[in-house]
Amino acid sequence: MHCSAAGCMNVSLYQAAAAMNAHARVQELITQNLAMSAVPGARRLETSFSTVAAGFASGAPQAPGNRFHIPRVSVGTNFSPGEITASESPTDLAIDGPAFFEVQLPDGTLAYTRRGQFHVDAQGYLVTQHGYRVMGLNGPIQLDPANRETLSITPEGQVFQGQEARGQLRLVEFDDPHRLRPLPAGLFLADDPALVAQPARQSRVIQGARESSNISPLNEMASLITTLRLFEANQRVLQAQDERMGRVIAELGNPG
Repeated sequence: MHCSAAGCMNVSLYQAAAAMNAHARVQELITQNLAMSAVPGARRLETSFSTVAAGFASGAPQAPGNRFHIPRVSVGTNFSPGEITASESPTDLAIDGPAFFEVQLPDGTLAYTRRGQFHVDAQGYLVTQHGYRVMGLNGPIQLDPANRETLSITPEGQVFQGQEARGQLRLVEFDDPHRLRPLPAGLFLADDPALVAQPARQSRVIQGARESSNISPLNEMASLITTLRLFEANQRVLQAQDERMGRVIAELGNPG
């Protein structure tokens, strides 16, 4: 690399600082994964690194000593299924397959979730833990609060209260679920124009069951330790180059 001592140190400072920033972002995402690991149906956020060419504003950008690469963190969602376990609640539902439940947010927006811990509210609507209504083919699923008969849901998503049909769950699948935008509480938005919610054809509903998250706390802790070590290594580089630059400036200021 053809650059002055000060220029090379500047490159090292920028690269170390950029790497620290990237690893801080990864730490943040790992923390989010750890917080969501106990949430049924939650999906793991995954990170990948790429590099972006950069250069100093001053000096000739084409000079090798004025060019360097900074890391960039990309975030994606891992949609591999979680473990399905039995539950004692008839309103706990799990999906065997790639589909999502469709729910309605307070502003009318439709969102999608794998978190099937539902309950029935005072108006008889089947809702999520946060009170969002679970959608059927003809609107929100609503039960009769006065009807005390057993709730049953078929693998195809048909909802019965005793012998009375109360609707059919709207289960949807996406060709590319990685385009879904994650929200808190295990929700996703399909606000990418390329995404089209299609009726589920490869999935079935399991009543009285919960799907766990696909996040391993043990693996996340191991990743966190590795990321912290990389952050600290770049921090040491930053400190060493800062000290060297300080000595260079002192020597230039006192030519002897």
